[in-house]
Amino acid sequence: MIMKEIKIFLQNIHKNILLTNTILETYKEFNIIFIQELPWSILCFIPSSTSEEGENLVGVPNHPNWMTFSRNTVSNQDSPVRHAKLGH
Repeated sequence: MIMKEIKIFLQNIHKNILLTNTILETYKEFNIIFIQELPWSILCFIPSSTSEEGENLVGVPNHPNWMTFSRNTVSNQDSPVRHAKLGH
């Protein structure tokens, strides 16, 4: 497949989940969307062998029409959610 035109959208959203969802839903005419400062949060709880409540699955918003690329955290100390809770 040869593309003659590529449309790219870039936006810093300052961790705003509503703006993220709006961009992913409405900017379908773009081929690539770069979003800076995604809102890392608890997406859901997953089964755990060590906790009855389950473990937190932390990540960035996802949309079925887009492939997500984001950095992986090396440890709990490296998690953006942990930094946000600690005020860093």
